[in-house]
This record gives sequence, C-alpha cells and structure tokens, in this order.
Amino acid sequence: MFNFWSIALVMGLLRLLSGFIEISAGLLMISSQNVETALKINATLALIGPTIMIIVTSLGLVGIAENVSLGKMLTILCGVALIFYGLNKM
Repeated sequence: MFNFWSIALVMGLLRLLSGFIEISAGLLMISSQNVETALKINATLALIGPTIMIIVTSLGLVGIAENVSLGKMLTILCGVALIFYGLNKM
C-alpha cells in the first residue's frame, strides 16, 4: 500500500524541519533581547512541537498498519494519548 522508505523519509524530513524551526526560534529569542517577544516565540513553539509529533506518529502508524495487529495499534494509540494527558496535567 505505502512505500516504507517514503514514509520514513517524510518522517525524517518533518523532524528535521521541526529542529530547524526550534533552532531558528532560539536564535530569534536571542536576537530580540526582549522577554515578551521570547515568550511569544516560545508559545508558538508550544503549538508547533505537538503538531509535528502527531503528524509524524500518524505517518508511522500508517506505515506499520499492515504489519501490526489491531490490539497493538490500539495500545500504541493509547500510549500517545497518555503522553498528551500527562503533559496537560503538568
């Protein structure tokens, strides 16, 4: 159905993009020399990071869907849900 190499490639590229965004945001925070601006940039990163994680995880699940039983797939999805639940409880 899906080419495993292409899914892995897209997953890797999305993570590289995420890292580039994080580094760029850090440089913007340093160059702004303003706490309010740095806080706004950090808030934006708080939206981008989880979004990238969800997309990459979804792509990975699509890639392994044919090889993994429904029970294992549900366990993985529950694990991802628990990660977000735990992060929201902090």
